[in-house]
Amino acid sequence: MHSTLLRVTYADTDRMGFVYYGHYLRWFEIGRAEMIRSLGMSYLEMEEAGVSLPVLEAQCRYLKPARYDDAIAVETGVADLGRASVAFGYRVLRAGEEGPLALGRTEHCFMGRDGRPVRPPAAIAEILDRAPRSSVPWGPRAGQPETPTDRSSRTPRGGKAGVPRG
Repeated sequence: MHSTLLRVTYADTDRMGFVYYGHYLRWFEIGRAEMIRSLGMSYLEMEEAGVSLPVLEAQCRYLKPARYDDAIAVETGVADLGRASVAFGYRVLRAGEEGPLALGRTEHCFMGRDGRPVRPPAAIAEILDRAPRSSVPWGPRAGQPETPTDRSSRTPRGGKAGVPRG
């Protein structure tokens, strides 16, 4: 995954001293733009080629708080590349610490100047094909250890949820 280094500013924090939750989405955008730039194209060049990448869905799982002056890395990779869409995965890490602070995912469509979904031009598709792949797990409770409740809530093999077998 591509790594973008950032420093948490005082303006990033809330009254509790934690980074305000919405700033993680801004960091995802910075990581995504820097990853694409590292592959030889900027967002501006994409738009000049007639394609934009509006966000269709954004998700963030907050695991540990970031605080003022933390040195963080936003790791970004392509999670899924469709014919007219792309999804990115993100991991936010604090320097010198094990485990992520947050995990995220954004889904985008390729949109033409007329506001309709389009297939990306060959140059953009080639860049995204070369992009690092996301290793961020996604789904219920991704990034968190399994609990006894998680194990006991599974449907028995061959059974129906909430209906005892036998």
